[in-house]
Amino acid sequence: MGILTGMRVVEGSAFVAVPLAGMTLAQMGADVIRFDRLEGGLDAKRWPVAPNGRSLFWAGLNKGKRSVAVDMKSPEGRELVTRIVTAPGEDAGLFLTNLRVRGWMDYESLSRHRPDLVMLTLTGDRHGRPAVDYTVNPSLGFPDATGPEGSTEPVAHVLPAWDCIAGNLAVAGLLAAERQRLKTGRGQQVEVALKDVAAAMLGHLGIIGETALTGESRPKAGNALYGAYGQDFLCADGRRVMVVGLTRRQWQGLLKATGTGEAMDRLAARLGADLGEEGERFRHRHAITEILAPWFAARAVADFAESFDAHGVTWSIFRDFRTALDEDPDLSPENPMFSMLTQPGIGTYPVPASPLEFSAAERDAPAPAPELGEHTEEVLADVAGLGSGEIGRLFDAGVVGGPSRVGQTPR
Repeated sequence: MGILTGMRVVEGSAFVAVPLAGMTLAQMGADVIRFDRLEGGLDAKRWPVAPNGRSLFWAGLNKGKRSVAVDMKSPEGRELVTRIVTAPGEDAGLFLTNLRVRGWMDYESLSRHRPDLVMLTLTGDRHGRPAVDYTVNPSLGFPDATGPEGSTEPVAHVLPAWDCIAGNLAVAGLLAAERQRLKTGRGQQVEVALKDVAAAMLGHLGIIGETALTGESRPKAGNALYGAYGQDFLCADGRRVMVVGLTRRQWQGLLKATGTGEAMDRLAARLGADLGEEGERFRHRHAITEILAPWFAARAVADFAESFDAHGVTWSIFRDFRTALDEDPDLSPENPMFSMLTQPGIGTYPVPASPLEFSAAERDAPAPAPELGEHTEEVLADVAGLGSGEIGRLFDAGVVGGPSRVGQTPR
């Protein structure tokens, strides 16, 4: 039983951050109910997709939730969503959204029905303008600091980092507001902007300070680790590895494993530098790499893997997604976080549960994502408090939908 069992959260969302927040809460045991349009939300067919065209994106970010399909263009549909969001219950009245609906679904309107409502809203930027990770990242400078050393083209990152951080920050914000409600009885609106999440990290990581005080932008450094030593190397078997000497201990482990300690001492003497210092290793990274590169070029990964592990070297092999899935047991049920899960309509594949392990609560196995509208009937009955006759009328009128009431599978 998850640590948040008993908590009910309603989610109206699209894209990555808010669906991720809802799924994170669901994987900790919360009852997360998401509502979508009758035809499916914006993510219903989003890539990546399975060979049959079904969205793996949807399946991945909606695990363990309940789904309600409703016509939000109709007054009755809007009233239903309002009733679900503001339904009574000590551990309910929690709403996550990035749907900027003015009027009936804003905090002012919803809180009239439940004054202690906690509503967390994610926006694009602080002015309310739309933004996604792939527009926020370029605006703050990260792509211009990413890519091969000496190149001038910006490189956008494949990982939507700010969405991922914002999703988990949304969880923290919702739970913090819920904790305050437990102490005071008061609800509130919590707002967070995706661009502010990225801008805050820009400051937390020292990049704003660095730029403001030096007057210069950080240059591209390829695969080097900025401010310390970290570099990729091509090995004799054609595989590429990443080796990191961030701390003094990591650095010494690398020198012992490669037997290059004396060569590095001579280099340090010639440069008049203390290579035990992180910054000095970065400053002289090219000279260090000239010593290490031939060592790696003469060896296959299998020749040094055990020795590296024995010496505590911080390193990894570069893999594409396919190779990682084939080779890394951390992406398989050998890792207790993963289970082989059958997602209806898609197939069976490894699926992660929550990465969190609580000593006082068991980690639940991952649950499939719902079909669109799969739980419409039960939510209308159990949460909105409607009788079977009224529920039937709403289905017949096309105000709500679900696979048990229509002759086709949504999405």
